[in-house]
Amino acid sequence: MDRIIQKKKWTPKRIVIIAFSVGSVLLILGNIFFGDHSARLNVKTERLTISTVSRGTFLEFIPVTGTVIPIKTVYLDAMEHGRVESVFLEAGTDVKAGDKILKLENTDLLLNILYREADLAEQSNNLRSTRLLMEQNRLSLQSQLTELNYQIKKQKRMYERAKIMIAKELISRQEYEETQDEYEYFLKKRELTLETHEKDSLFRQIQIHNLERSLERMQGSLELVKKNMEHLTVRAPISGQLTSLIPEVGESIARGERIGQIDQLDGFKVRVAIDEHYIARIHPGQAGQFDFNGQTYQLEIQKVFPEVLEGRFEVDMEFIGNEPEGIRRGQTCHIRLELGDLSEAVLLPRGGFYQKTGGQWIYMLHSSGQVAEKKSIRLGRQNPQVFEVLEGLKPGDKVVTSSYDHYGNADKLVLKE
Repeated sequence: MDRIIQKKKWTPKRIVIIAFSVGSVLLILGNIFFGDHSARLNVKTERLTISTVSRGTFLEFIPVTGTVIPIKTVYLDAMEHGRVESVFLEAGTDVKAGDKILKLENTDLLLNILYREADLAEQSNNLRSTRLLMEQNRLSLQSQLTELNYQIKKQKRMYERAKIMIAKELISRQEYEETQDEYEYFLKKRELTLETHEKDSLFRQIQIHNLERSLERMQGSLELVKKNMEHLTVRAPISGQLTSLIPEVGESIARGERIGQIDQLDGFKVRVAIDEHYIARIHPGQAGQFDFNGQTYQLEIQKVFPEVLEGRFEVDMEFIGNEPEGIRRGQTCHIRLELGDLSEAVLLPRGGFYQKTGGQWIYMLHSSGQVAEKKSIRLGRQNPQVFEVLEGLKPGDKVVTSSYDHYGNADKLVLKE
């Protein structure tokens, strides 16, 4: 008799299938919640620049470009207007102080001198006339006083006799009084004559003083105009090289117009243009270095020009010690201008990564050297070689410093040989 065989629910095959399914689900869930979902990018090691963070001495400086110029330049400006009559020297000529360079012609100035000379002659004549008149008045007064003294002396004798005779009643009272009145009249007249002469003399002295002062001013003015006449001949104020001379014969030149310049070639300095971003950190005394013919030369800022043009301002730097041999006017210099003192810092070599990250993060290699992962950092000062690291990196860390332009938003770089 046949027996019914009961079918098993948990067969080995079924158990294997269920276990495999559960394991797959758990694996998927674990990957979802605990897996690494960061974006990865495979990069060949040969395309990377890997640098090591270090601790060392940091010197903040900026690269600037300067132009060699003479240590001293004197500009020639026309001190008087006129027409160029003759040019004695050409641009590029070596000159000595006092050498004639060019001559201007100015007929208005010449006429002005003639008019002033005529006015001076007229004023001199007025002064002589006043002095002559004063002398004539003095002589006239002496004559008048001589005559009055004679009349007074004569009248005094008559008056003295009249007093005696009136006492003896030999003359009438009327005759006595007439003699007395006439004597007193001459006395009063002499007194008035002396007073008149004194006041006239005082007036004449003041007049002569004013004329003399006016004459002195006119002479000074004439000398000044004559000196301006001398300025029509332009001379070299210093010895050096006449590096430029603009006017041509027959050309009209205005007063104050730039006509040329003389460079003193016994020394040089460097005129440097600097970005206005650094204007608050630049001051006289700051140092810089300049490489020339395999040697490094030291320079120092002597003068800062605060005017900003097109986003840049200028400074003058002079060489400390010996100047480079063979340097020439107009030569370009690449200078490392120091902005601060030496200090210890964590240093990160410069690289193309900065253009992409702005210095806020960097790819740092794991200890295995096979993966580089994003790392937040904070940078401080910088110079053309290194950045100062403030946070995020320590000496010995290896980082990718080449350009990140082709890495997109990758969180990790997988380095491949």
